[in-house]
Amino acid sequence: MGIIDHKGEIRMLEQEKIVACIDGATLSEAVCDYAAWIARTVNAPLKLLHSVEHRTIPAVADITGALGLGASEDLLAELTEVEENRSRLLIQKGQLMLDAAKARASEAGVEHVDILQRHGSLAESLVDLEAEIRVLVIGIRGEDHESPPGPGSAGPIRRNASGTGTQLESLVRALHKPILVVNRGFSVPKKIMLAYDGSEAAIKGLHMVAGSPLFKQIPCHLVHVVDSGSGTDELLESAARELSEAGIEVTRAQLTGPIEDALSTYQAKEDIDLTVMGAFSHGRLRKFLLGSFTSNMLERTQRPLLLLR
Repeated sequence: MGIIDHKGEIRMLEQEKIVACIDGATLSEAVCDYAAWIARTVNAPLKLLHSVEHRTIPAVADITGALGLGASEDLLAELTEVEENRSRLLIQKGQLMLDAAKARASEAGVEHVDILQRHGSLAESLVDLEAEIRVLVIGIRGEDHESPPGPGSAGPIRRNASGTGTQLESLVRALHKPILVVNRGFSVPKKIMLAYDGSEAAIKGLHMVAGSPLFKQIPCHLVHVVDSGSGTDELLESAARELSEAGIEVTRAQLTGPIEDALSTYQAKEDIDLTVMGAFSHGRLRKFLLGSFTSNMLERTQRPLLLLR
């Protein structure tokens, strides 16, 4: 497949890639495994990304009067050397993590794996790469945002105020690509749930599930949450038909109550492995996701969530 440029020459279009964000976080292996599963199943190349964020050198101007100009300059030179050594070590550490992730993905059967280390914030890197992203896979917590459990903690990791979860919503807003948010170890999904409200994003999710080889052999629970009422949900009729015609086993469910409670309860009850949901849609899901969906949905369900724009 290619396009003809102004000189009449054929230029091949670069194939979109599955992009996985790799760092030293607990979930990095799971991120790599989910990305490898997607890449292998849809026969797409995989790109492993690591961003190195450099910190600024602490200012010493405020202690010049106490130490004298010469001492202050000596301290600044020493701090500069320390920062340079730190940056070099961070780059080396990132390269080691990328090499290990590449080996892991190759062992999982992915034929084409590239690695990329960039300087700057993760958000900046992803925005620059957006044109070549087919699906982004990211952990809910990054390495710099993990902390040991406190007294009475229910899990091995708690997210602090500056965690990846607090950055995740801005990433979802900035990118217009599917984002798989990983919050647990990898397992091949045996059942998925499509949260459907008839919005543009939900319809996009419906078409993706029906047309992607990723979900061909996976039963799908088609779920619609309403304020109240009972009976047949006509909204689900045509959606279920499209999935069935694509050869996907469909279970329809109309739920009532607060959307985060309804979805997480149903997910746990039916042992759903992965949820597909439109992000920032125009129905009740929009009102929900414009709030803190990370704390409300992901931390309730502890199951991966595929967000669509």
